[in-house]
Amino acid sequence: MYLEKLDGLSISAQQPLSKIGSRDNDARDLYIISDFQRNAIDGEVIDKIDGQGKVILLPIVAKPAANVYVDSVWLDDAFVRPRMNVGLHVLLRNGGALAAQDCPVKVFLGNHQVGAFRVDVGAGQATTHVLQVQVQDDVMVLGRVVTEDPAVTFDNVFNFTLQPAGLIKILEIGNESVTRGLYANEPLFSYSFSRTGSVDYARLREADLVVVREVKEVEAGLREGLRAVLKRGGSVVVVPSSEPVGRRSYQLLFTDLGLGTVEWEQKSVAPELREVAMPNAREPFFRNVFGAQQRAVTMPRVAPVLRWARTGTDILRLRDGDSYLAKFASGAGHVYVFSAPFTREYSDFVAHALFVPVMYRMAMLSYRNEQLPAYRLSSRSVALQLGRESGATLNDRRQGDETGFRFVKDSLVFIPPQRVVGQEVQLELPEGMDQAGFYQVKRGASIITTLAFNQSKQESELASYSADELRALIGPNRPNMQVLDGDVDGLDLAKYRSEQAGTPLWRYFVALALVCLLAEAMLVRFGGGRKPGAKLSAA
Repeated sequence: MYLEKLDGLSISAQQPLSKIGSRDNDARDLYIISDFQRNAIDGEVIDKIDGQGKVILLPIVAKPAANVYVDSVWLDDAFVRPRMNVGLHVLLRNGGALAAQDCPVKVFLGNHQVGAFRVDVGAGQATTHVLQVQVQDDVMVLGRVVTEDPAVTFDNVFNFTLQPAGLIKILEIGNESVTRGLYANEPLFSYSFSRTGSVDYARLREADLVVVREVKEVEAGLREGLRAVLKRGGSVVVVPSSEPVGRRSYQLLFTDLGLGTVEWEQKSVAPELREVAMPNAREPFFRNVFGAQQRAVTMPRVAPVLRWARTGTDILRLRDGDSYLAKFASGAGHVYVFSAPFTREYSDFVAHALFVPVMYRMAMLSYRNEQLPAYRLSSRSVALQLGRESGATLNDRRQGDETGFRFVKDSLVFIPPQRVVGQEVQLELPEGMDQAGFYQVKRGASIITTLAFNQSKQESELASYSADELRALIGPNRPNMQVLDGDVDGLDLAKYRSEQAGTPLWRYFVALALVCLLAEAMLVRFGGGRKPGAKLSAA
């Protein structure tokens, strides 16, 4: 039971030193026995432990060892779908002074092992391993990466979470629906359509992707709504109209979205169709879309009605070099702009095989998962996106709920300082929250999400100061601070104490007293005393 309690203790290198920092008026001698890790000791820490009394630093000399730990994990794609493979990247680092040879690593999702491999990592080096994993349903999965490193064991388990993506909400605005058959039949998407002039602004506020298709006049309310979509990280697709009457409203829209000035083509009786060039398979937008070898196919033909001055990321180009589809960063999201309408007179892109993967990718890339797979206990705060339903009433209920959000792990409950801005809540990590593991974020009786926390990476870096390096760090202006040469048997510390206290004589007096007692006992036992029964002579 006692050993189990000791195993449950979690002490970082900074904790003891931070408590020592309050001894400014303490004149007592202070002995600090530590390995003095480089990541935990600096000039600021030395200033804190420097008091009025003597400060004796004794660095522990440890044997060199390897220490393989997980630096971080990340996914190929934030859009995690059930029963679909996703690449899990595991960055392993060696924080020790020796190379690690053939170190076993295991990966678990829930209670099931989903991967195992071995790594060689040089001292101070790092290596990345990628393995394909998948979740079985739409429930968050708690994962672990376990390194079987016997030399240093406190950081052998790295916790992370995998959160399957929710529905991607798509709103198409136009005179008629073009993408309904593309999105409405897929369980990944929640599709809705609004006609020009009767936009459903409630759906607009919730949409992840908004397709504005050949709207003749972009009203001020719609422009404001599109800016709000981009501000919260959504995406907007603009397919221009061929009608000259609404070009001024489009120019205002492009200015609001940060695209600057665009140039419009003169409308002609018969638009000139130009061929789209083959996509670049190395473009990140088309990752995993094409096979290993691209076949020569007939590409769509389009008649552009505008071109833009701002440089964006060209996703599709024409053969003459002009851009057909480009992506621009705007706010926290992205704007996709086509240079030609979708109507048959100006394009056959909708009927081309390229239409489906392009529209799919724009929808999937609009999904944003703000929650990271893993966090560190050394982080100052955590930012979480609230659900739209809960966020709408959050400010109304906040006054009546004094506890607000809280971290819960088994029987441990922490109430962090918190600040809510719109759909985002900032949670500061409270004092005392120093145990790695999975923490539920609760509000009232509701579980908002589960976060995985791990110890600071600095704790796993074993590089330490030598005695000479500590003396150089202290400098000549602290005569009350002294560094002893550490050794395994502690002889240097014993020698120092004897020099300061002198030779202790009390043990010799104790030994002398014991000898005297022994002598007295021997005299009583074997000495020549009177025989029992002898008569006393008369006086």
